[in-house]
Parts: sequence; C-alpha cells; structure tokens
Amino acid sequence: MRLARRERGWTLQELADRAGVTHPTMAKVERGDPSVRLGVAFEAAALVGVPLFDEDRACVRLEAGRVEDRLALLPQSVRKPTDADDDF
Repeated sequence: MRLARRERGWTLQELADRAGVTHPTMAKVERGDPSVRLGVAFEAAALVGVPLFDEDRACVRLEAGRVEDRLALLPQSVRKPTDADDDF
C-alpha cells in the first residue's frame, strides 16, 4: 500500500484524511499491524488502487511480480531491513 500511495504522490496524512482515520492508524495499516480494523485496511487499499482479491491466480502472481519489480527500484534505505536468521 505504501508503494501505491507514493506512486500517487500522496503523503501518509493525505491518505489518512481520505480514509477518515488518523495518521498513526494509517501508518499501522501500511505496516500490516493486525490491530487495525479490517474495514480501514480495505478502504485504504481501495483508495490507492491495490487489488486485494482476484479469482485468477495468474493475475495475483503477476501483480506480486510487479510489486517486487517496483521495490527493486527503490533505494535500499527505503526498504525495511530484514534480519537474517543464520544461526545453524
């Protein structure tokens, strides 16, 4: 959702205003916080044009690939760092 919001040139506050929620709530939506009401997440996804459901699995895989391609173009500092579990 964050990527779609940025592609539209909206700030987090602008998306929050459009969805009728607070800035911290919208930040939780973008982080995938499970404490956020499902309706808020659906509304935000609809506002930025992120499809949540598609019966055709090929379309879902295609969209996932597009997201990965777009994320690959972002500077590393924009991406959330991941910790590797390399204790064997």
